Amino acid sequence: MMKNSASFLILFLSIYAYSQSNPSGFEKYPVFPECSESSIGDLESCFNTTLQQFVFANFKTPEVVTAESYSGSVSVFFEINKEGAFKVLYVDATYNELKEEAKRVFELLPKIEPATYNGNPSYAQFTMPIAILLGGPLVVATSETATETTKLSEAKKIDSLSLEYDAIEKFPYANEEYKSNINIPLSHHNYSKFDPALNRVGTNSHTAQKPYIYSEVNRYYNFEEENKPLLANKTSWLGRKLLNEHFITLKGKDYWLTLDPGVDLQVGKDFDADISTYNNTRLVTTQGGIGDNISFFAVIFESQGRFADYFNRYAESIRPDGGNPAIIPGRGIAKAFRTDSYDYPIATGHISYSPSKTFNVQLGHGKNFLGDGYRSLLLSDNASSYPYIKINTTFWKLKYTNTWMSLRDVRSEVTLDDSFRTKYMANHYLSYNITKRLNIGLFESVLWQNDNDRGFDLNYVNPIIFYRAIEFSTGSRGGNALIGLSGKYKFSDRVNAYGQFIIDEFSTSDVFGGNGSYKNKTGYQLGVKYYDAFKVKGLYLQAEYNRVRPYTYSHNTVVLNYGHNNQSMAHTLGANFSEFIAIGRYDYGRYFADAKFIIAKRGFDFNTDKDDFFYGGNVYGSEDNRVSDLGNELAQGNTTNFFHMELQGGYLINPATNLKIYGSLIFRDFKPLENTETVFENQTTWVNFGIRTDLFNWYNDF
Repeated sequence: MMKNSASFLILFLSIYAYSQSNPSGFEKYPVFPECSESSIGDLESCFNTTLQQFVFANFKTPEVVTAESYSGSVSVFFEINKEGAFKVLYVDATYNELKEEAKRVFELLPKIEPATYNGNPSYAQFTMPIAILLGGPLVVATSETATETTKLSEAKKIDSLSLEYDAIEKFPYANEEYKSNINIPLSHHNYSKFDPALNRVGTNSHTAQKPYIYSEVNRYYNFEEENKPLLANKTSWLGRKLLNEHFITLKGKDYWLTLDPGVDLQVGKDFDADISTYNNTRLVTTQGGIGDNISFFAVIFESQGRFADYFNRYAESIRPDGGNPAIIPGRGIAKAFRTDSYDYPIATGHISYSPSKTFNVQLGHGKNFLGDGYRSLLLSDNASSYPYIKINTTFWKLKYTNTWMSLRDVRSEVTLDDSFRTKYMANHYLSYNITKRLNIGLFESVLWQNDNDRGFDLNYVNPIIFYRAIEFSTGSRGGNALIGLSGKYKFSDRVNAYGQFIIDEFSTSDVFGGNGSYKNKTGYQLGVKYYDAFKVKGLYLQAEYNRVRPYTYSHNTVVLNYGHNNQSMAHTLGANFSEFIAIGRYDYGRYFADAKFIIAKRGFDFNTDKDDFFYGGNVYGSEDNRVSDLGNELAQGNTTNFFHMELQGGYLINPATNLKIYGSLIFRDFKPLENTETVFENQTTWVNFGIRTDLFNWYNDF
């Protein structure tokens, strides 16, 4: 049995517009017949008032609600489609009877004139919170005394305050991350999915500064629409959470949050070294937003693992001072685990603030990448995570990125008072779309150490200075400045070419002299990408050539090398190499496959009693021990032919969390000129199977 709504005082707190295509409001609000004469500026107010009056007039209170003297709220999430029909999408209420009554009332609403966007009928979604106060029939007094009026006013105030908790609004989560200022986790395969959309001819996008922000990519690649075909038809809670959605989602008027558990579980075999391999990573990731301008993202990893023999040997060769046995490449310092494994906990995250469309400011602990290639000669995600502050400024045809980083040198020869040596890096990158096809980028970077107790040098805070001039003013050995140039040309929507050029020692006579000077510290990259190759949708092909001369990224003050945690901050192979890479990626629904082939020629040090010279490959080598001032050639020293093949195929379990199941095969052939203790001929066949939450790049190709 229903009772008339007069037994309740129903307060309509407000109606909040919610639209993915236009979050700041509609071009024109939906129009009730009663509002047909209203101006466009008054349509929102008229729409809200008319809807409130209709619901108030038709809402009937279920008997169970009255019997239990319930006071609370109902939240109705509804849609008005392109034909102007109302459709309830979700109702949040304590009683099922209240949910059914809300649906009944909305079914009574007539068709109205739909909202418009860009001059066309558009879907519009709204949330209508309804606070219900138990208070008996609403009586309008005509002759109360002043005291009675005051008592009535106080009673209403008390009732309102008693509902403050219940009035907190809850909304269905609607993929807010896609419109947020959060960084998209660096993953070459995931980035390849939206790379074609960003590189269409005529777009004013800037693709070199990574990681990308969701909101900037969503302009060209609608994540929600692209993921819809991938969604499994699951209605159960477990099915939706496992295959389609974030595990926990919260959304209110001015905030949203997701929380997900994750894994990176691997089991495999290095057949040549007869080693059983594994990785056991458990992780928790959270992301969210506060208001329209502040977003955050964080991941905590707890990991143990044992890898292929070449991987383990390299991890141990870059071990830090202090007794820990290894640094896991790209991850961090590892402790011993059991007798033959490593334990390496990691935490990364960032806070992102965008006060306007022009500026984005980030404070984080993570990685950055500059370039359009698989590798970067300027700044890559090869090394471990580090603290950073970053400012992105985007306007007109420009995007200007300033990044300040705190790095560590963890070698025993530079450790001071049992503490790792701190150094700092600052860089500028200016991206300019000269035409709708051509982009160029200008790069400069400087590293300095905490000499003379100067700490973080405020000379480098200015985002528009020329670092080379600052290096001279602080002393030539006080900093290590690099400059670079990048470019990209879009031949069509499906083909583009890109490149980079890095100069570490800007001495024109040495760079162009042709005498093999060790000061000719340069490198270049050339590459091409082919989207939907051979008209096969989802097929992505890439070819890339990298060449870096000896001694690039190293320095005569050895602490000022271009490295962090004993790893290069640029190319994975360091310097003194040439490399050709061919990559193919294919996506078909939730299925994916990757193939990567690398052929390289590298130059290592001999590190023997007869020859302990530095040949320029290791960015941590001391230039004071260089083999020669002149006559230096590419891949000099212990010349090594290197081949790496990596095949991977798998299935995307959950597109919301990037949870994947996969299998991979790595074949590696390593042939130096001479076998030494650390560099010797070997082959690796490594088969691996796993399930992982894809949030970062594993680089096994070194």
